[in-house]
Amino acid sequence: METRDLLGALSAWYADQCDGDWEHEFGVKIETLDNPGWLIQVDLPGTSKEGVTLAPESEEGVDGSWLHRSADGRILRVACGPKDLERAVRAALDFLST
Repeated sequence: METRDLLGALSAWYADQCDGDWEHEFGVKIETLDNPGWLIQVDLPGTSKEGVTLAPESEEGVDGSWLHRSADGRILRVACGPKDLERAVRAALDFLST
């Protein structure tokens, strides 16, 4: 999936959750990390993934490439290296769409 499609899919997932209430308390956050890298956090309450957990998983690559993901039933967290944002969005969507 191309970057545009990944962002479109994430945007569509977010829009599907918005019901007039959910978006006032929950949401999706994408921010930078100082190690360096990216962090995606997705609030799960009120979604089909509420209560679903994902044991911490890590992938280490070369040249600063890495990806860590986990879900505690309330928040999905995907963190990655500075050049791995597409991989992180894909990992988040994989969790959210299964």
